[in-house]
Amino acid sequence: MSNIETGFLCLMTRPMEPLFYPKYDGTVFMDLPSEYLPDRYQSIAASLKSRFSSTAQQSVVVKPVDLPDLSYTGRVSRYGNFNLFGAAHRKVAGQLVAELLAQPDPESMLSVAAYARDRLNPTLFQYSLAVALMHRKDTGSVPIPSFLEMFPARFVDPALFPRLREEGFVVQQGERVAVEIPHTLTASEEEPEQRLAYWREDIGLNLHHWHWHLVYPQEGPREVVNKDRRGELFYYMHRQTVARYNVERFSNLMSTVEPMDNLREPIPEAYFPKILNSALNQTYPGRPANVVLSHVNRPEDDAVTNVLEMESWLNRIREAINTGAAQATDGTRVPLDNETGIDVLGNMVESSILSVNPDHYGNWHSLGHSLIAFVHDPDNQYLEGHGVMNDVTTAMRDPTFYRFHAHVDDLFELHKQRLTPYGVPELSFPGVTIEAASVQITSGQAARNRLLTFWQRTQVDLGTGLDFGPQGNVVATFTHLQHAPFSYMLRVHSEGSDYRKGTVRIFMAPIYDADGGQLLLSQQRRYMLEMDKFVVNLHPGVNRIVRRSDESSVSIPYERTFRRVDESNLPGSERFRFCNCGWPDHLLLPKGRSEGQQFDLFVMVSDYANDSVPLDFNEKESCNDSHSYCGLRDQLYPDRRAMGYPFDRVPTADDHLMIDFVSRFPNMSRTVTEVIFMNTIIART
Repeated sequence: MSNIETGFLCLMTRPMEPLFYPKYDGTVFMDLPSEYLPDRYQSIAASLKSRFSSTAQQSVVVKPVDLPDLSYTGRVSRYGNFNLFGAAHRKVAGQLVAELLAQPDPESMLSVAAYARDRLNPTLFQYSLAVALMHRKDTGSVPIPSFLEMFPARFVDPALFPRLREEGFVVQQGERVAVEIPHTLTASEEEPEQRLAYWREDIGLNLHHWHWHLVYPQEGPREVVNKDRRGELFYYMHRQTVARYNVERFSNLMSTVEPMDNLREPIPEAYFPKILNSALNQTYPGRPANVVLSHVNRPEDDAVTNVLEMESWLNRIREAINTGAAQATDGTRVPLDNETGIDVLGNMVESSILSVNPDHYGNWHSLGHSLIAFVHDPDNQYLEGHGVMNDVTTAMRDPTFYRFHAHVDDLFELHKQRLTPYGVPELSFPGVTIEAASVQITSGQAARNRLLTFWQRTQVDLGTGLDFGPQGNVVATFTHLQHAPFSYMLRVHSEGSDYRKGTVRIFMAPIYDADGGQLLLSQQRRYMLEMDKFVVNLHPGVNRIVRRSDESSVSIPYERTFRRVDESNLPGSERFRFCNCGWPDHLLLPKGRSEGQQFDLFVMVSDYANDSVPLDFNEKESCNDSHSYCGLRDQLYPDRRAMGYPFDRVPTADDHLMIDFVSRFPNMSRTVTEVIFMNTIIART
């Protein structure tokens, strides 16, 4: 690893320690110009250098450069909250990203970042640096640590850290043992929502949400924000998240979440997160049951709105949907059509810089998060920080996230319901028939169409995030949902003598709701979980296709979710930064039930001629294997169809059940599959 790469890693290691403080067991010293040091240390710069550089094995010399004016970053307090859901804070982050991208070479970028690091809000800095590294072509070899590595207290109970520090300080490297993270810790079993805490508070799930927003920032240089179908990806990733959460509720005999479509009604769900906001060194505030939203007036936190303003923005968005066109800033009408309407709408709802009219359609989604996140102290009377809903690394922990995003998804559904149902030409693939489709666990003598889930105990290294703590590896053990690896097995017949190309699309959906009632297709389509999507070459006659679950276009494996990037020598490390985006593989399957839970396994082979886009795409490359939710780096989204096709639109009146739909098309298949939950803990090997 080069000095420049090592320097960037030091910038992202132990973010609350001064940069000159030796990193990596004292082996690396960042040799900074004295004027780069914070004011507190400039008068003793010489003694600090003499003290720390003498024992280091490697010194990274930071050259002085002409520094940009960073006074605008003062809008975000060094030891205050950084709020990506606030327009002003997003703008500051976007400006900082632009400054870093504008540097002529990585060495100059390292220099500017080294000057800024210990002067700026640490969360603002780490977010902006990660976005800049991710989007510069000449920093492609720099791995970006996850927020778990930099700010572990945002993911696990801070009561754990004294034990981690004790283990690290008292016990020598190589003799340390893992410290156990309690499986459930935020509420007692008397709280019904606690049944889903294992899913909402899953470390991998919350890392996925952070990394998706890192890849798709709302603010910054246009070439960074304006990615292919960005607004549609915002819609689809969050739709799939809400669908997966609702299916998980079915597995636990709970009804779907009630959309938060009336902001004037009390919020029945309480939530007390018991995690630490690293920047403030304070726990995220809790929220008691039955609080009522009214307003938030905290300009210092970039959060000012009220329910009436939120309702006004929402009505304008609904008006655009109902009329089939949005009003642009210059007064022209932007059609919300079949092809691009969902993309335009997604950017409006999220209020990215791509919104056709940000003043008119407002900051509805983001300030909705803030309205909920500050309900405990809306006027800052008690000087309390924001709740977890105002942070992309923690928002998914809160039950209200899913109620609010169910409301957001209902808004997108209004648009989808205006579209004409797919007809035979759009759904058929003449000459292609799925003769058989099944799924089977890949180990042992397992029955077909029966999948298993269980608890798994896994270790994660938190050493790089323990500021002023012990050096080396400090390991914690946590328990999470996991599934036995499985494979799909398809037999597809292609008529005639020509070779064809098709796209295999695989979804799973529950057949019954929490009360045992059968779901109509019009209901079931909202719970369709995309499991995989891949291209196949079909030769004439019978084609036998086997596809492993770990090849999914949706998920990324454990190693890319939890590994320490500075110690990784796995293939693809040089492009690790984008590869972090993807659904965690251990949550690919819903939990199921101990007695078994039945799902429809839907398989479709669509005509690749109608699916393809002009790109050079190889899904076998390490960064291309989670494109369903994350797209491809610097390329078009690898599917011309609407995301969620063929279930993104309402079915025809004749398609009451899944079986009615599938029976009309030979290129589709429906298989009843059972997911059985084994309530046992298995250690990861």
